[in-house]
Amino acid sequence: MRTYHDNNQMNTLMECMNNLVQRGYSSNFVVVDNGNAIKSDKDAYCNPTQVKISSFYRFEGHSDPADSSILYAIETKDGEKGFLTTAYGPYADAEVANFIRKVEDMCKRSAHCGTLWSKLKGIFHSF
Repeated sequence: MRTYHDNNQMNTLMECMNNLVQRGYSSNFVVVDNGNAIKSDKDAYCNPTQVKISSFYRFEGHSDPADSSILYAIETKDGEKGFLTTAYGPYADAEVANFIRKVEDMCKRSAHCGTLWSKLKGIFHSF
């Protein structure tokens, strides 16, 4: 089963990633500094106040919970667009969860992020 934030019908993680690349999301972000920043493949660093989550896609493994993953479409304040992938649930990366939680906290303070926040809040609730 998959859930996603926008209306595109995509069945696999690779389909989502390819769709994002076609929409200009070309950078691959990784979380660094104990979840306090992300780094792009262009070596640009951003803290949670410098990014927004444009959309997210969640995939649940049919037979193995270890197959559960989430893909975040991220935009930086400098205009860089890319994605961040991780497992979710019991296999989630604590540093990624920490970073996403910080972005969500920033988002809660801003009225324009309310809808996305309501969709994201349950994903990392158990951490």
